[in-house]
Amino acid sequence: MAKTNPFQFLQEVRNEANKVTWPSRRETLITTGLVLLMVLVSSLFFLFTDTVIRWGLALILGAR
Repeated sequence: MAKTNPFQFLQEVRNEANKVTWPSRRETLITTGLVLLMVLVSSLFFLFTDTVIRWGLALILGAR
């Protein structure tokens, strides 16, 4: 395995980091909003599903 000069390594890292395309502020805000919306929708879905299952089991087992 070839040893890399630390300075050369840092220069290569900097060059690769410059190739990254970073999202704009608007894209970041839109994506964050969509993620929060999906978390809310998923939470409501699982709350509803859990409630229905709990109600169904209580009905089947005769517990209130």
